[in-house]
Formats: sequence, structure tokens, C-alpha cells
Amino acid sequence: MPDSIDIQLKKGVLGLCVLALLARGDSYSYEIASRLSDAIGMGEGTIYPLMRRMQSDGLVETYLVESSSGPSRKYYRLTPAGHAALEGQTKEWRAFTRAVEALISATAPLAAAATSETPSAAPDTKGS
Repeated sequence: MPDSIDIQLKKGVLGLCVLALLARGDSYSYEIASRLSDAIGMGEGTIYPLMRRMQSDGLVETYLVESSSGPSRKYYRLTPAGHAALEGQTKEWRAFTRAVEALISATAPLAAAATSETPSAAPDTKGS
């Protein structure tokens, strides 16, 4: 079961990671996939559909660069909408990670506080 959580977390932040990489400089799909594979273990099969979706959503645009060692490469770059999405998603990610960190760092104190509460002061969790 931990693997499914791990994979879902990675897929959830994959778009943010691609936007962040492209904010550093234009790149082509294989290079993006290689960086993401090295950094978070996500493979090419996940990257290519994401790149097409990001292009159709107007977050990235493409251009071709001639190559002396083979066919032209399709490069991706952020659009203004992509830059805005990166800014918004980065803020959301940082707020989320702070909240998760606060929860997991405070596990022991929260448990201690819960046992010291009077029954009438404890929140009702039966319906959740």
C-alpha cells in the first residue's frame, strides 16, 4: 500500500516539477523525463502525455531545433500562463507541505494534548 501513496504523490506534483524545470530553461521531453526520473523516479511513459496535456492547456509551447546528430528536437518553453501556473502551484505546494510537516512533526504533542483534554472539550469525531 505505501507504494500506491508514493506513486499518487509523485503524479500529483509532476506538473509542478515540469513547470519548475522549464522555468530554469527550455528543454525537450527526453531531457525532462531523465531529470524527473533521476529526481523522483518518474519514467518517460508518464511525462509524454503530461507534456501534451500541458501544451493543450496553454502552459507550454513548442519549437523545433535542428540537430546535427539526428532529427530535430521538439523543445518546450513556458508560456505566460505556465509561469502563472508555476507561481500558483508553488504557493499551494509550500502551504501543503508546511501543513503536512506540522501534522507529522506534532504527532507526539497532539497525542499528549488529546489525552489531557476533558471529554466535553474533545472534538466529536464519530461522524468523520
